[in-house]
Amino acid sequence: MLSTMPNIDTKLKLKISGLTRSARIMRAMTFYIPVIILVLLVLTAIFAPWLAPHDPIKVSLLERRLPPAFVEGGSMKYLLGTDSLGRDILSRAIYGARISLSVSLLVIAATAFVGTALGIAAGYLGGRTEAFLMRFTDISMAFPGLVLAMLLSVSIGPGFFTVVLALSILGWAPYARLIRGETLRLRNSDFVAQARINGASAWRIMLIHIFPNVINPLIIVMTMAVGFMILAEAALSYLGIGIPPPDPSWGSMVADGRGDIDRAWWISTFPGILIALVVLSGNFFGDWLRDKMDPRLRQL
Repeated sequence: MLSTMPNIDTKLKLKISGLTRSARIMRAMTFYIPVIILVLLVLTAIFAPWLAPHDPIKVSLLERRLPPAFVEGGSMKYLLGTDSLGRDILSRAIYGARISLSVSLLVIAATAFVGTALGIAAGYLGGRTEAFLMRFTDISMAFPGLVLAMLLSVSIGPGFFTVVLALSILGWAPYARLIRGETLRLRNSDFVAQARINGASAWRIMLIHIFPNVINPLIIVMTMAVGFMILAEAALSYLGIGIPPPDPSWGSMVADGRGDIDRAWWISTFPGILIALVVLSGNFFGDWLRDKMDPRLRQL
């Protein structure tokens, strides 16, 4: 009976080792696969003119609704087929990556800057300043962004900068609330008190001492916002209040094929797959980044 104990311990250790190895493999996959997809997105957006095999807005009614090359009746000339106007879906998807990424990065840069500035000011200054900024933040978060986008689209017309403006006006609020909480945690810390004793001004303390210590959560939120902003731009374009035709956008491409889903499924399917992959990749990479940059989660 006693002689079997080492064998049981060995089997248990091997089982635990196998589970650990599987967990490491899964953790590596949740990092490498999203990173590869996001890097491909960036490279595609940068080199779109050289990667696209055709003009993305060129109409060819004689070649409309051609199936993908791997489907019967397809042609290698159009690897992912053509839409209802004969435009190459692959070329439009490549150029659509440029538009989606540009909108996402511009909105994230604007919202992160405004939200961080207001969050640090509210958290450090406190009092009436904090009360005013936080009530303003609550109002912004309660206002429906889609309604605002529709109002802007009607008043100034749909377009690239309309989408950026619509997503930026309300997108700063989550950053402000997050950074305000981090600032409240840092406001009474020893290094801030030491800087205050040495005569540092409030602006210097907020910029030099507090801001560097909120960069980690800020980067995590910005990373996870990439997929959300691309999804938001696609939703606006799908509703016809985003990027106007004939400029290619993943959302407008999905909208173009909704009436032909029964006979030309590829028009909506491929841009929809791209949207899903980028959103999931941004979320997975953001989760991985949070685990690496948060010391409390790193110990688990």
